[in-house]
Amino acid sequence: MLFSEILGHEHLKNHLQESAIKGRIPHAQLFIGPEGTGTLAMAIAYAQYIICQNKGNENEGENSACNLKFNHLSHPDLHFIYPTVSTEDVKTKPKSIDFIQDWRQFLTENIYGGLFDWYKVLGVQNKQGEIRVDDAQEILKTLALKSFEGGFKIMIIWMADKMNTAASNKLLKLLEEPTDKTVFILISENEEDIIQTIRSRCQVLHFNALPEVEIANALIINKKINDKLAKKIAHQAQGNYNKALHILSEDNDELPFEKWFVDWVRAAFRAKGNAAAIQDLISWSDQIATLGREAQKKFLNFCIEMFRQALLLNYQAEKLVYIEPTVEKFKLENFAPFVNGNNINEIFTELSDAIYHIERNGNAKIILTDLSIKLTRLIHRK
Repeated sequence: MLFSEILGHEHLKNHLQESAIKGRIPHAQLFIGPEGTGTLAMAIAYAQYIICQNKGNENEGENSACNLKFNHLSHPDLHFIYPTVSTEDVKTKPKSIDFIQDWRQFLTENIYGGLFDWYKVLGVQNKQGEIRVDDAQEILKTLALKSFEGGFKIMIIWMADKMNTAASNKLLKLLEEPTDKTVFILISENEEDIIQTIRSRCQVLHFNALPEVEIANALIINKKINDKLAKKIAHQAQGNYNKALHILSEDNDELPFEKWFVDWVRAAFRAKGNAAAIQDLISWSDQIATLGREAQKKFLNFCIEMFRQALLLNYQAEKLVYIEPTVEKFKLENFAPFVNGNNINEIFTELSDAIYHIERNGNAKIILTDLSIKLTRLIHRK
């Protein structure tokens, strides 16, 4: 992985290269950044720079054999940990190593891929991805061995916030007493989701959302599209290159979400003073409850963003509005007046609480039905 292949973040690239050249490599680092900003790509490029002892501004050192192994993500001193679930092939105690071929294929297809994309590869259904204590035990065993090439061993933990308590505690001991020439790179989208004791032992690097111009240029060069379309997609992507790729290929996971959102708010409007329309909300709740829990959480986060976009439009902040609804006869400007300062905080709270309860295996039908009835009251508040 070349640093030049990573979009933006020039100051972070320079910092990481300089730390490697000067031999000042922290044993534990935490990369924090939203989806699609290249945190995982940067971690791999940095690992290659260290392990292959590359020089200059690129991963093109004299150790060609080492660099070739990294091109195939198969270097024996590079290790990955990531959330997994039980599947037909791995029925109990799933570990990252059980899915290593799927993982390499996933990274090869789109190094900017997000957590939900990975869950689709796993086929999570109604399960929730997690990094378990078995993975932490695997880290102990792996790092107890000598490095293959006599240099550094690097452990990349992707979505480290998905570690359960047992795994976090075991990892904490490793971070407190690291083995020689061992580097941990933890990656997360939300710093606050990492327990404080682990955060305090890591050097934290923050990745900002990518500038629209970076995304647009990448689409023009890599996907051979025209300038106008590239700029439009870059604006809609909101700093997320992975989202831009989904929009371009028209397989955006949020497309069905839009229809479900519109059906939901339309049913909520009809339900005012019409008890019979409550059945529509119950039917809608039953439909969304059939989705997997990860899909339910992603959809509710999409709803939060839709309400936010409506609020911005209501308060004449059109330049910040990027969603262009495609559902027939639904216009965001017509919906916007119903989202205002008197109800947005409660709407956000109810949606956040629903995500919280679903994440903790609450009954989705009950949670969504309760949310729907509350929404009916809130969107009619003047």
